[in-house]
Amino acid sequence: MANLVSLFPNSQPNNPNLLLQGADDFLNDYLVRSYVAQAAFQDLEKVTVDCETDSLDDLIADLTEASLFSQSKLVLVKNPYFLTGKAIPKKNQAKIKKQLEQLQEILDHLDQLDDVVVMVASYEKLDRRKKITKLAEKKFNTVTAEVKSYDSDRFMRKLVKAEGYQFYPDAFTLLMERSDQVLDTALSNYLKLKMISPDKDFSRDLVDRNVDRSLAQNVFAILETALKGNYPEAVERLNGQIREGSYPVQILAVFISQVEFLLCVKTLARRRRSEKDIAQELGAHPYRVKLAMKNPIRLEKLQQMLGKLIQLDYGYKNGSYRDERFLEIFLLNC
Repeated sequence: MANLVSLFPNSQPNNPNLLLQGADDFLNDYLVRSYVAQAAFQDLEKVTVDCETDSLDDLIADLTEASLFSQSKLVLVKNPYFLTGKAIPKKNQAKIKKQLEQLQEILDHLDQLDDVVVMVASYEKLDRRKKITKLAEKKFNTVTAEVKSYDSDRFMRKLVKAEGYQFYPDAFTLLMERSDQVLDTALSNYLKLKMISPDKDFSRDLVDRNVDRSLAQNVFAILETALKGNYPEAVERLNGQIREGSYPVQILAVFISQVEFLLCVKTLARRRRSEKDIAQELGAHPYRVKLAMKNPIRLEKLQQMLGKLIQLDYGYKNGSYRDERFLEIFLLNC
């Protein structure tokens, strides 16, 4: 099993004790699964402590007691809230203060333990003013798993390669398109392909058959069709999307999001900003920016459309519209 944690900067690469931090819980879970599944840890007893549901006494016990089933164990610590600025209820402060002092003592001598400790801190940030946080970052191999939205394509390519899988070029492009260039969605779809594929090579046909278009993609296709003047097909696509269970307010929200994005890209492009600069400023994937820049729609037209969509959104929410007919009228006026 590949150690995917190595795809990010490691503060102490040779230290098996890991502190994995970053706000993306799904990504962190994927990374830590690969880490604990390494051959070096396969003979260790696996113990999991979730600090949100288990007590700190449980954690202290697992860190200090010997394993009953193997010479040493791997302790996976989830949600170590004591590394954050989360407030502690007054009635528990004295007890938790004592528990944290015990934890600090254990962490201070972490290198003397036979066990491996892996902490997964899926938080926006840790409170580095705390003594225990400073100690953890000193004693653990600290890794921050953070991927910018415009970098999701490159990261996914690295991850797939590290795991020994391969996409044909057009297959990978389709995977990312169907995932809206969103890392968690792409990772979830990739997992699905791994489970159903008999080998490690993924074709475009495999992706096409097993990864559905997202709501955003389907709605954008409706909008594009209308902008090309093919109103009957646009209305048919709209009705099909509603038949499949999408609510008018959902579709309207995607219309607004898509038009806002096109408007931002066109505005920045008019100011002679490069694709790369636009992608970074908007926090968007470069491929999405490229497609937006190629769209021939005029800036003034987008401004009119956005104004109309905002009016429709207000009208729908105050009860002026009762069904999807108002969306059909919008499409016919694109």
